[in-house]
Amino acid sequence: MNTIKNLNDLQWQCVSFAELSNLQLHAIYQARAAVFIIEQNCVYQDVDGKDPLSHHLTAWTPEDEVAAYLRIVPAGISFTEASLGRVISTKDWRGTGVGKALIANGIKALHTLYPAADIRIGAQAYLEKFYGSFGFETVSDIYLEDDIPHIEMLWTAKA
Repeated sequence: MNTIKNLNDLQWQCVSFAELSNLQLHAIYQARAAVFIIEQNCVYQDVDGKDPLSHHLTAWTPEDEVAAYLRIVPAGISFTEASLGRVISTKDWRGTGVGKALIANGIKALHTLYPAADIRIGAQAYLEKFYGSFGFETVSDIYLEDDIPHIEMLWTAKA
C-alpha cells in the first residue's frame, strides 16, 4: 500500500443509487460502517431508506476503495432543504485534504442536480469550523444524535 496519498490519484464519481454497481455499494457501506459504527463506536441503523432516493459522491482510489464519500439527499427527505449527509473520509486518507475536496465537490454536485438550492446539514459539532470555512452557518443549538453532539448548519445559495 502506498504511504503517500495523492488527491490526483482519486477518481470522483457522482451517481444515483441505481447507477452504483453491487461492488461499489458494498464498498460504500463497508466504509460507512468502518467510520461511523466501528471508529465512532456508534450503534445505529446506517441503511435508513434514504440511499435509494439520493445521489452518491465517492472518491475512489486506483484500487477501487473508498477514500471519501457523501450522499446528496433531495429536499424534503432529511430536511426541508437539500442536504449532504453520511460524510466520511476513510482512515488512510485523513490529513490529505480529501475532506475539503469532498465538501467542495459535494456542494458543486448538489448544485448541478438542484441549481440554486440551499443546503442544510446535521454536522458533528466538532466540525463546525470546518463546515463554516465553506460558508455553512450554524442555525441550531447543539443536540445529541446517537449520543454524538451535532448542530444544524445552513449554506444559503447566492442569488
